Amino acid sequence: MLNKEKEQNLPLWVQTVYAVSRALGVFSAGLIVLAIVVVCQMVFVRAVLGESSIWQTEFSTFSILAATFLGAPYILLTRGHVGVDILPMVVAGNKRRALYFAGSFIALAFCGLFFYASLSWWYETWTSGHTTSSMWRARLWIPHLSVPVGLGLLCLQYLTEIWLVWTGKEEPYGMTPGVHL
Repeated sequence: MLNKEKEQNLPLWVQTVYAVSRALGVFSAGLIVLAIVVVCQMVFVRAVLGESSIWQTEFSTFSILAATFLGAPYILLTRGHVGVDILPMVVAGNKRRALYFAGSFIALAFCGLFFYASLSWWYETWTSGHTTSSMWRARLWIPHLSVPVGLGLLCLQYLTEIWLVWTGKEEPYGMTPGVHL
């Protein structure tokens, strides 16, 4: 991830992808906090008040689902994902770049295929008006929308990362050039 000074010298499209990824990262963190609060409220309603919960379980599930997909571009941006980097640490130079591009293009292809498949899945729930089978009857297109939106931005984030390495503005894996085991 680039520092703020270097980031300001990048094209507007890169800055925009970064800004949207950061915003969705904050939104996703908020969704996780909100899901925790709702679960606590559900426990209170059921255990203390002795009432049934209607919407809390579905809301928490959908919030965590949305946080997962909408937060994925931010995780890629900050390199917060779990990675096995022993191979990139062993190789250097062009081999490291080739390894980076191979892995990034495979990940981009996977995310692109998943994005494509999720569009029809979301569109079906949107046009059909499907709802959950609970008393809450939540419209499914709303939580399902987080999948194509998150994956679409994840694809853009991958393209941005690939472009930065391709143009030499960033090193593969964020590693210092020439340093290896």
